[in-house]
Amino acid sequence: MSLPYEQKITIKAWAEEDRPREKLLALGRRSLSDAELIAILIGSGSTTESAVDLSKRILHTYQNNLASIAKLSVQELCKFKGIGEAKAISIIAGLELGRRRKETETVITDKITCSKDGFNILAPYFSDLLHEEFWILLLNRTNKVMNKILISKGGISGTVVDSKIIFKAALEHNAVNLVLAHNHPSGNLKPSQQDLSLTKKLAAAGELLDIKILDHLVFAGKGYFSFADEGYL
Repeated sequence: MSLPYEQKITIKAWAEEDRPREKLLALGRRSLSDAELIAILIGSGSTTESAVDLSKRILHTYQNNLASIAKLSVQELCKFKGIGEAKAISIIAGLELGRRRKETETVITDKITCSKDGFNILAPYFSDLLHEEFWILLLNRTNKVMNKILISKGGISGTVVDSKIIFKAALEHNAVNLVLAHNHPSGNLKPSQQDLSLTKKLAAAGELLDIKILDHLVFAGKGYFSFADEGYL
């Protein structure tokens, strides 16, 4: 039987393991589970479920995968009983801060020597995207990165890429070499036929302008496909 609202159990009456704030103060942040950290973000549960139990339920639904939860919208989080708009926003904001911290901590080289360098530079921009984006890295003669530019945004299955915009940006910045990059929200690393055709077209156009396409990276999940590494460039 549920307790009436006036008799709602306060956080001080919870068992020790259900009091994440006190646990953090006593033992430090690393002692908390993912559920306990999320419980701090949402602040409270309901008359029938603690914030920790609610957080465990959300995590269980997504196989305890924080990356999957980070992709949820406010509306999707609100489908969980006990999660309103304010709590959903708190969860999204907290996970986004974690993503941004990772972005700022990433050791990034300013020179492209291999496909992994391009991946390290652009990975933060593709993290958790549910739509497709197309970016370019503009490089000088020594392959030092001069700029990163978002060329286009699309939907789940593709984005329109205008070669004129790409080479206009390259010429304006006096770029000598380019690295192309886009993501596959589906998680499939294999380049599509359209990807292959576009890369071939841009490489040919670049030759006419003395601008070399060094690589085209396809991002999916935590991995990537390199056209250069696989012999397509």
